[in-house]
Parts: sequence; structure tokens; C-alpha cells
Amino acid sequence: MEGWEARVRPHSRGCGMAQDTTVPTLDFKYWLDKAVEWGQATTLETQKDVCLHLPQLQEFLQQTYETLKHMNSIVAIQQFPLIGQLLGRLCWNPFVIGYDESQKTLMWCLCCLYSSEPQNPVELKANSWIRSLLCHLLSSSKWESNEAETSTFISALGYTSADYYCHLVENIVSSLVTELRGNQFNGLTVQGSVPASRVNAVSLFCLPLITLPDITPLLETLLLYHGGSSKEILSSQFLEAVNDAFLKKKISLSESAVLSLWLRHLPSLENATLHVLDQLVSIQMNSLEEVASVIKDSFLPQAASHPAIFRIVNEIFKNALLETDGTPEVMTIIQVFTQLFVQVLQNENKQHKFPLKAYFPHHYQPLVVALLRRPFELPATCWSQHLTHISNMVKALVEDTNISSSDLLEVWFLVACFGEWLDIAAEQLLKAAVEPDALLWLLAFYYCPQTKNLQRIQTMAEARAVYNRLIMLFNATTLSVRDLQATVNSITDTEQCYTQHLTTHLLTNFLLFSSGGHMIAQEFISHITETTDRSKEVRSLLIRTAYRINQNGEENQKTVKLVNELLQKLNV
Repeated sequence: MEGWEARVRPHSRGCGMAQDTTVPTLDFKYWLDKAVEWGQATTLETQKDVCLHLPQLQEFLQQTYETLKHMNSIVAIQQFPLIGQLLGRLCWNPFVIGYDESQKTLMWCLCCLYSSEPQNPVELKANSWIRSLLCHLLSSSKWESNEAETSTFISALGYTSADYYCHLVENIVSSLVTELRGNQFNGLTVQGSVPASRVNAVSLFCLPLITLPDITPLLETLLLYHGGSSKEILSSQFLEAVNDAFLKKKISLSESAVLSLWLRHLPSLENATLHVLDQLVSIQMNSLEEVASVIKDSFLPQAASHPAIFRIVNEIFKNALLETDGTPEVMTIIQVFTQLFVQVLQNENKQHKFPLKAYFPHHYQPLVVALLRRPFELPATCWSQHLTHISNMVKALVEDTNISSSDLLEVWFLVACFGEWLDIAAEQLLKAAVEPDALLWLLAFYYCPQTKNLQRIQTMAEARAVYNRLIMLFNATTLSVRDLQATVNSITDTEQCYTQHLTTHLLTNFLLFSSGGHMIAQEFISHITETTDRSKEVRSLLIRTAYRINQNGEENQKTVKLVNELLQKLNV
């Protein structure tokens, strides 16, 4: 969700009705000329002209804000060089700031121009100028009037605007934070708590100021505040705006504040999860390190240490995977998220905060425990045995005659989330002396979970035929693309796409881990990607392999070099 919805609407109240022609959209020069002409509206003639244009001006300011909120401050000033002069003049026109919501919209626009991380003296000076204008707007007569929502707080604090004109924002924040925290003890509300209506109004008061660093302590205090009411006391507009600013990196919040935001406002958590998906799907993944960095930066893995958040995020990921027909990019994102979540979970478990069943309440717990084991926790010689154990448990669950299609889907998604073990299964089949049936069955289930038993038997037979052929070729010192293509042709006549996916997985590993495969890898990968639609699938397998080798500390520089070369070729 992109911030707030537009609030532009016709107005009939004010000093007069607009009568002249429509002004072009975002015509800054027109309005700056008007603002210079008006000054501070000290004559009757200029006052009449201001009143005549107020409805149009307010619509212009609203449109300006809707444009600015999607930009950073540098881009905004570059694109609209007159904006500072215009806003500065309008803020000192009492007729403008006294009309309907113009004052609030001016504050929103100013906050969009505020540099959260000023890089030079010019930006520092601009920030200081914006602060002074905000203080002026906050201390203007409208905020002192009874009809203004924030007047309750300013007057209740026992201040007048003159007392702290230069530091008004800081004073309000400090006082409100002290008041709210004074009614909390170890997270519990104590007697004499602030009325819910007042807390709600404070959250509304913060709306135009959310991106100001001075407001952050108040934002966090509000997010962590829990009154005695069973209903949400913070404004939904406030929660949406804070989440939007956080996702766009316009503000920084503590982990506890973000966790509280997502626990108390489900739409914000949904937006955060979809934001990460959109962000990663829209770019070409060059490495899983890059994917992991984006996901870590989103704070989702850390927040998922709370079971309620983990279950919701997992459900959103599952729906996204189903809606995209299991695209490799989405699957890879889910698997990296799961790995990062497991890392966080292992650290959290030292504190024994939540039992494992709280995260996976409907799954067979021994299977969950087995999947949660990270490969580096076991000797490589034990991987095939561990995978056989996982395969046997999954097979027992899915071949139960009483299993429903929804339960089957849940088992499949659980296994898919821990895709690192599936990649190792495909690798072990070719690199290690293993009994292949259990590992082949696990891969067959992953690629064709909804098939009936007879279909899975057929898939297993075809996969085993490919596997046997690859084993025969594995130690060949000379190998041609034609030899390997014959293996592909042995099953590509079938219309079962899931068998083709499984074969692509085995073939890619064959190319990476056999000496003969190394020699023809680039030629064969080019052949696959040019004659099929499997380029994304192959890219995903390659970047997962590179990431796994790096994470597990395997010393296989020849394979890493080949993977990088193949990825460069696919990126051309």
C-alpha cells in the first residue's frame, strides 16, 4: 500500500468561491508568482484574491504532497526547484494556513523535503529551515484553537507557544513520551493511564511529522504503548503511515517498535512482506547474498521469531507461491527467508522464549526438527542418512490414505521451505555412494506433490533412468553435448513438466560436479536455455549452489569458478 489515499475533495467553505479558470497541475511558477503577489495578505485586495484561489491552492498542495511522498528530498528539490520558495511564503500567509486542511498539507510537504541523512551543509541548513517553518505552523493560532485536535495536548502541558517557539516539536515529544511511559511498568498499564481517545489523538497529531527524527521517540513510545482497552487505540492512518515510512527507509525504528507495529496492525505486516517480494522479484538476482541482504534489511526474519508473525508471513509466502505457479524466484526468496529465520530462531531458543510447536502447530514435529537442522551442523558423510530419514517421514505422511489435499499441500510447502536439503539431495545422488531411492523419491515428491501414487511411480522410474545414465557418465573423461542430450531425450517426450524440472535439477548438478560435465557445461547450459524456457530455473539452481558452497565453507574453487562463469553467460 503506497502511503495514504488521496484526500482531495471539493470545498465550499472559506473566504469565497473560486471563479477563475483552472490552473495547470503542479504549476509551481504560477503559485509562486501568486504567493509573492500576496505577501502576508495585509491589504483588502490581496486578501480577496487569496480567498478566491484558496480551494484551487489546497488542491494543488494536495497533489504536490501526493507527488512528493514517492520521492526522496534530493530528487524532489531537483525536479521542483521553486518548491522551497513557494512553501516558505505560503507558510507565512495567515489566510492560507487558516483554510481547511492547507496547514496540515503544508506540513506534510515540508516533511517530504526533510533530509533524514543530510550529506552536506546545504542540506543541514535546509533541515533547519524546515524545522523553523514547522514550529511556526504548529504554534499558529489554529493549533491553539479548541477545534484543533492537538490543542488538547499543548494546553494540557501547561505551555503557550511563546514558551518554546524554537523547540516546540522537541518539547511536545518529550512531554508526551514522559506522560505515556509514566503509565507503563514493564509493559503493563498502571492505574491512571492516559485515556484511549487522547492516545489516539496523539497518533493523529504525529501524522504530518512522522519523518522528522525528533518525532521518533514519540512514534516508538506510541507503538509500544498498550492501554487497558481490548480495541486498537492508535489511529489506523498513523499505523499505515509509520509502516509506509519505515518500508521506504524514511525513518528508523527499534526492533521492538517494528515488532509491536506488525503485531498490532496486520495490514502493515502484509504490506511489509509483499514489499520484500515485489522488491526482489523486480530485480535480477545475481547472488543469494544479495537476496539475503534485502530480506535481513526488511526485519522480517527477526520479527518472525514471534510465532504469530512467522505463521502470517509463511501464509503470505505460500499464497504468493501458489499464485505465481511456483516460480523459481519466489521459491528462492522463501527458502532464503527460511534459512535466515532458522538462524534467528536458534539464537532465540537460547532464551527458551517459544516452543517449536508454536511456529509449526499442525506439522509432524520430528519432521520439523529434522528439517531445521542446518547442513553445517552435520558431517557431510551424514547428509545422505539424514535425507533418507527426512524422505521416509515425508513418504509415511503423504502415503497415508486419510491425508487430505490441503494437508498434502502443507507437507509439501514445509519441505519446499527447507529447499537447501533438496539441493543437497540432488548433489548427493551424484557425488556420494548412496542408496538413491529415498533421495529420488524426495525430489519426485517436491516436483510433483499432487500426483497420484501411480504417477509418482512413473516419475520415479523416469528419474531413476536419468540418474542411472548420469552415474554411468559421471566419471567419463571425455563427454559431448550429444551424449548428455541423449539422456535428456530419454524422458523429454513425456508431457509431465515436473519430470522435466527434476531432470533439469539433476543435469545441472551433473555439469557442476563431474569432470566431464565441466568441459561441456557452458555449451550445454546455452543449449538448454535457448531451446527451453528453463533459464530462470537454471539461474536459480546456480545461485543457490554458489550460496550453499560459500555458507558451508566447502573448498571447491573449480566449481565456484564454473558457477560464476555460467551465471555471467546467463546474464548476457
